[in-house]
Amino acid sequence: MTGLIILLCVILITIVLVQIGKVMELTGQIKGELEVLRDNSKWNGWLSLVFMVLFLGGVILSAWAYRNEMMGFGPHKGASLHGDSLDSLFDWTLFFTGIVFVITHIMLFWYAYKFRWKEGRKAAFISHDNRLEVIWTIVPAVVMTFLVIRGLDTWNTVMADVNPDEDYIEIEATGQQFNWMIRYPGPDGKLGTRNYKLTTANNPLGLDFNDPKSWDDMMPGQELYLPQGKKVRVRIIAKDVLHSFFLPHFRVKMDAVPGLPTYFVFTPVKTTAEYRSELRKYEEYNVPADPLDPTGPKRWEKFEYELACSELCGKGHYSMKRIFRVVSKEEFDAWYKTQESFYLTQVREKDEDPNKGKVLDIEVGTRAKAFSESMKAAVESTDIAAKTLPLKYVGFQTGSAALTADSRYELDNLVTAMTAYPSLVIEVAGHTDNVGDAASNLTLSAQRAAAVAKYLTDRGIPASRLRPRGYGDTKPVAENDTDENRAKNRRTEFTILSSI
Repeated sequence: MTGLIILLCVILITIVLVQIGKVMELTGQIKGELEVLRDNSKWNGWLSLVFMVLFLGGVILSAWAYRNEMMGFGPHKGASLHGDSLDSLFDWTLFFTGIVFVITHIMLFWYAYKFRWKEGRKAAFISHDNRLEVIWTIVPAVVMTFLVIRGLDTWNTVMADVNPDEDYIEIEATGQQFNWMIRYPGPDGKLGTRNYKLTTANNPLGLDFNDPKSWDDMMPGQELYLPQGKKVRVRIIAKDVLHSFFLPHFRVKMDAVPGLPTYFVFTPVKTTAEYRSELRKYEEYNVPADPLDPTGPKRWEKFEYELACSELCGKGHYSMKRIFRVVSKEEFDAWYKTQESFYLTQVREKDEDPNKGKVLDIEVGTRAKAFSESMKAAVESTDIAAKTLPLKYVGFQTGSAALTADSRYELDNLVTAMTAYPSLVIEVAGHTDNVGDAASNLTLSAQRAAAVAKYLTDRGIPASRLRPRGYGDTKPVAENDTDENRAKNRRTEFTILSSI
């Protein structure tokens, strides 16, 4: 129905224009062509002046009315270290081009009025004027030289890469339809290598997990954090089509091109809270963020730094929005510690893990830290149950008391703890499931406890501080009804008997 109405309107306008043309033609025949030409010239000249005033006035008034909504004006000053230099460059460019715009706009319509057709007037043709040639050659050349030199200096400053010895954090942004995948380095401070051939549903970035640097890399959720005052280097790439990494408040914009890595370096200088505080000073940001909820949060309270894609990358283009929060170093460090390794949480010990069945260096360190914290808590606890700790990563050959090679990492942690607490006395307990003969299970559990005790004494722990004992299947922690539960019952643990 709407389409039909539009079509009818177009037809009606066409008919009206045709009729106006016919009326003007008849008027010309009645009044005479000379009179019509004189009237048209007069009206065109005056209408040119009217348009000049209305248009130029509208441009100036609208620019003034919406100055606070334009990036770089009002509250939206650059929130990065290089933001002011870019804003200044745009301001100077606007200043000079604005002068040219106003002058040419006035001259265009003033000349249309002044030199409108008049009966008996003849045009004067000037073939050459050296003074004019010099003026409109030298003036633009000087202005362009200033803008180009200033722009080149700003470009070299903004686009400079980091030096290897600088203190910076490097993150990676991969654009795809329709999402930004952001990767942070782990505690090693380095991003692991990628290989597009390794891309799978479980490994969307094609990370090479044979590279130890990729083991601790992290891919946080929707909200991302950056530390205030620290230089950030962003690796930028795309998986499918052209995207554009755009952080408008930081004056950061760089295309993400499939197969062609790019980068941008910037330093955020205003925290999210500080930027909100500045917005609070402006009337237009003290209105409800949701017009349907007059009592809800104000616009300045809901402000967030936004990562967008400034390329029209498809119908889902709008959904590429991500939130960056700029916080103090202390807040960033606290958030950073809560993030988990993508590899260790999503890929480790799965079929596509190239290190399946191996103990990695990163795990050795993580386990040692966790063991130390658990040991400290057990020593200080007054709860008897809390003084029994499992040796989670100690294993034996099937049906024997021979320790597996990887058991040494856990037992070395126990050696370290026994050394740190020289008065500690512990019971080393071996347990089995209920499969097989009970007496045999009791013997096997005692042998396994003895094997652990021997490992400790071989590394300098006095035997007088150890009480190896086997319990067989007499102390299960779960029903022996499934393979999973039986695995829980086959365990080795130790209990702190005395710490004095």
